[in-house]
Amino acid sequence: MAASCTTCCAGWRRPPDKESKQGQGALPPGPPPRATRPLEPTLFPMTAPRGPHGPLLCAARKRMDSKGSAFGGGAGDKAPWSARLTGLPSAIVFNPRAISLAEGVRAALAVAVIIAASEGLGWPRLIETALAAWLTCLCDAGGPIRKRVPFLLGFGIVGALVTAGYGLLATIMPIQLAIAVASVGIFCASLLRIYGQPMMQVGNLLTVVQVLALTREVPNLHEAALQASLFLAGNLWALLLTMVIWRVHPYAPARRAVADAWRALAVLSGDLRGVLLHPDPHETEWDRHAREHRRGVREAIETARTAVLQTVRQRGPISGRAAQSSIRLEAADQIFGALIALSDLLQGDCTPQERVAAARMLRRLRPMLVLLAAAIETDAPERLDQLKRAADKIATTAALLPDCPVHRIADTIAERLRVAILVTTPEAFVPGEGPGVTSQGWRTRVLSPLRANLNSASAALRHALRAALAAAVGLALTVDAVASHGYWLTITLVLTMQPYFAVTIMRAAERIAGTVVGGVIGAIIASNCTTPVSMAAALFPLSVVALAVRGVNFGLFMACITPVVVLLVELGRPGQGSEVSVAVLRALYTVGGGVLALLFSALLWPVWEPGRLLVELRAAIVAHGRYAASEIAAVLGEATPQEVEQARRAAGVASNNAEASLQRALLEPSRTDRDRLEAALTIDAALRRIAGRVSAMQVDAATHPHERAAWQAWRDWILEATTRLASGRADLPPRPPVPRDDVDGLSLARIARQLELAAGALPRLG
Repeated sequence: MAASCTTCCAGWRRPPDKESKQGQGALPPGPPPRATRPLEPTLFPMTAPRGPHGPLLCAARKRMDSKGSAFGGGAGDKAPWSARLTGLPSAIVFNPRAISLAEGVRAALAVAVIIAASEGLGWPRLIETALAAWLTCLCDAGGPIRKRVPFLLGFGIVGALVTAGYGLLATIMPIQLAIAVASVGIFCASLLRIYGQPMMQVGNLLTVVQVLALTREVPNLHEAALQASLFLAGNLWALLLTMVIWRVHPYAPARRAVADAWRALAVLSGDLRGVLLHPDPHETEWDRHAREHRRGVREAIETARTAVLQTVRQRGPISGRAAQSSIRLEAADQIFGALIALSDLLQGDCTPQERVAAARMLRRLRPMLVLLAAAIETDAPERLDQLKRAADKIATTAALLPDCPVHRIADTIAERLRVAILVTTPEAFVPGEGPGVTSQGWRTRVLSPLRANLNSASAALRHALRAALAAAVGLALTVDAVASHGYWLTITLVLTMQPYFAVTIMRAAERIAGTVVGGVIGAIIASNCTTPVSMAAALFPLSVVALAVRGVNFGLFMACITPVVVLLVELGRPGQGSEVSVAVLRALYTVGGGVLALLFSALLWPVWEPGRLLVELRAAIVAHGRYAASEIAAVLGEATPQEVEQARRAAGVASNNAEASLQRALLEPSRTDRDRLEAALTIDAALRRIAGRVSAMQVDAATHPHERAAWQAWRDWILEATTRLASGRADLPPRPPVPRDDVDGLSLARIARQLELAAGALPRLG
């Protein structure tokens, strides 16, 4: 098996026989990341939270592919291995759809009103209030008001106490002791990431507040109370503006997330048609299709689940629109499963008639999915008639086929499309509520993640310790450089570091590049805006752009936010150097902070991906085994469709975790050898093929096996084989006999071949 694995990965083309084209294209499984926040109950079970990693594995895959080969072994491929593993810019996320002009204008208004009051009253101290309002707007992750208010109000209260308390500490005690206290505070702020993305944003901005607070002189309690009041006033003003005066549409985030899931399906279906129309697609083309698109669809669906659940809990059980989004999302997930099954079947021995019909259906499906996504996002009912006609055409295409798996898949897709278009609201349909589902108490929500992460295996705990020590060094280096804005070095140092070294590399590159570009822009603007009024006028459009592009790309956000910081500093602390010098110093300190972040990440408890990749792959193997076993149990009448669906989603999330780890490994310099990466990609492809074959079995007509004992033996064999692979053993038990009287018996042999392929590659993982 090892030999066959090597030839396949080198781009060798197997002779056209039945076995070579079967069993490919599957949804991958994966273990939930260790020591993460327990998920809240939901009607649509999720097995693991989505991580904050945005970069797609497809960029790494494209760097490794050449001439149709998984690892560049094709004809004419002369690029060295190291060259194909580099290419950091291609792994950086750029999402223009995330532009939010309304958020930008709202944040700019929050700052502009206070600056105008500061100029009108002749009281520059209000710039501190403007900064607090700005940070509060940055802290707002969106979503239901019930969830946002505690985060933002907590940020304001803690920020006010820190602003007053740290200034007093720096005045009444040795600076070394104040730095030690700040380091403990930064440790706590960094550990907040265990409670999810919103709390991670709060923690990052509290780190900024702590570093800035040490640079302010607070000689007495009266001044401390004033500082705290100014900060809290800015926080409350931003809360009033965002939650009362200018509220974003409460259903918009859920609709947008569901629409993104449908758009991801459109991209997947379009690429599937492209592969199908290829005159002779190689196995690696099918693998590329699965790897580049299925992870994105699964992440979009799981992100939408969270958004819909939050909206439903905010609006209550009688919210028709929230339930509508839930039903549409479930329809999208089921179409996703059907497309995976279709991909698997198209790799097999379909007739030319079936392939032509599938291509025709996919041609009609992609624009329909795009149109449906737009209708969902804009809540435009006028497009429903057009969508109904398109769904009818897909059903008509399916009706022209004989009774076969492709026919049944097309029928399934058409029916789910009708559900999404003609959605109705079942009575008392509330995701996350219902029989057997209880909401966790606040003690459980707070203490469970903390207990899970108080151990040496927690990447979040190691990251928090690393951030605290790095902050202490940064503060010690810049304690005498307040006038030259030395605190920027510490802020950059702490915020650039991430739990994983590969992500730190990306974050450092984006932050440094964005800050340098933004510093140049800020210097140019500041040199032409020489009065407080003109600076305040320039701040408004800059703030609009900065907040509007926050979700597009981190480097672009840094390029836009740097001019805002330059002008705010000049307004709040006039006379501390020219605007040009402020921009230059910020750029220099940012570069220094980025370099130190890489150094600390490499030296202090680094999380290198090779070891983590092995763990993720083994967990994915187990999840796929459970998925296949649950489908066999369903065939035997021993498992419910809901149990199979949960196993399918667990497999998909597990594959995403493994591929995210693989993508990070590709970004690490000289940490992973070629053999290990080849083996990892081979196992990942085998798991996807297993999931595709199991998905096809789900779509097939209900089977009543005549040889129950044989099917039970196969279920036990798959569980035993995946357990051995997960424990590092490549010696699989002998296959049981294939049930001859059942059509799906051939699927079991295909699954076995993929497990044997993975067993051949496993020893090279180390």
